[in-house]
Amino acid sequence: MTTGATTLPSTSVSPTARQVWTRARGVVLALVLLLVGAVAIAVVRSDVRHGALDPRSVDPYGSRAVAELLAERGVTTRVVGTLDEARAAVGQDTTLLVAVPDLLTHRQQARLHSATARSGGRTVLVAAGSWSVERLAPGVTADPATSLDTTLSPDCTLPAAQRAGSADTGGIRYTTVHLDADSCYPSERLATVLRIPAASGGGDTVVLGAPDILYNNRLDKQGNASLALQLLGSRPHLVWYLPSLSDTSATNAGDHKGFFDLLPSGWLWGTLQLFFAAALAALWRARRLGPLVPEKLPVAIRASEAVEGRARLYRKANARDRASAALRSATRTRLAPLVGVPVAQAHAPEALLPALSAHLHGDGQTLRSLLFGPPPSDDAALIALSDQLDALEREVRRS
Repeated sequence: MTTGATTLPSTSVSPTARQVWTRARGVVLALVLLLVGAVAIAVVRSDVRHGALDPRSVDPYGSRAVAELLAERGVTTRVVGTLDEARAAVGQDTTLLVAVPDLLTHRQQARLHSATARSGGRTVLVAAGSWSVERLAPGVTADPATSLDTTLSPDCTLPAAQRAGSADTGGIRYTTVHLDADSCYPSERLATVLRIPAASGGGDTVVLGAPDILYNNRLDKQGNASLALQLLGSRPHLVWYLPSLSDTSATNAGDHKGFFDLLPSGWLWGTLQLFFAAALAALWRARRLGPLVPEKLPVAIRASEAVEGRARLYRKANARDRASAALRSATRTRLAPLVGVPVAQAHAPEALLPALSAHLHGDGQTLRSLLFGPPPSDDAALIALSDQLDALEREVRRS
């Protein structure tokens, strides 16, 4: 009798492509919807802020309307995009408007302030935050909390503000140490519009907490047009400075903004509050669970639970091939001693099948199909195979 070892059927229990798709399709669908939504929002909003605060733009957030009204009153408007052009254009008969002061580096701000401090003209800073206002308007500080109201009342003696009345100036709020400053349009006692006279030369600096009065779509609201025309039309020439990231005067600056400088202070405070809230929640939940309970190991597990758990894993993975191989292997191991075959040769068809056939006086081909056949095609065939193996073992034990 020849002996040998036969390799058991070996197939992978890895999920099939269909199973992977079934499990992952929810996540994939959510990602696709998120991507489509982001693209849709980007398309819808792609031109909403195009040309913001640009006196050549007719978009809702452009400023073409105020430039046209100033032109009707004899005020010329010139747009510049570099610091050198802005510094060269300042003078007694010129109003310099800085559209986005926070885009300027500290070095650029210092150079711009040195040019405007004694020029005798007017400098208008639009929505200057803490990054820029203290250098462009020394003695002025931006409050971290912005105004909750958009439309505010003048509540000051500045003639331009009194003639304009209520306007959409609610935004950044300011405090100043200048006793001769005009503090207008207060929100919670902090001004959203400041006019600071220059120490010499007859010029001044105006700080606007919000750009709304300059937008095309807000110019006809409240007293926005009146206030904008009076603040920008006090001199015959208006230089509209739109800071650009491509300005070469910023390339040698050593004070580029870091990541945290770009985040509004509200986000930093909010993140800190969320961190403390999460820490308190974790502490609260940990205390509710109580102390750790020691458990003696190893823990005894009933055989039926282990079998049932393994069967569930086989079923979840549709591993009928592995399940049937395990059933056949266990049956062959138990049958071999009953028919006089060593356990080491229980999985060799040439050793086990002749002994079984002689013991049962049955058909060896049927036994081969039962003990060494292909995996069942479905769950019903697997159950039938299990029943047939049990019946075979009972028959051998009775014979």
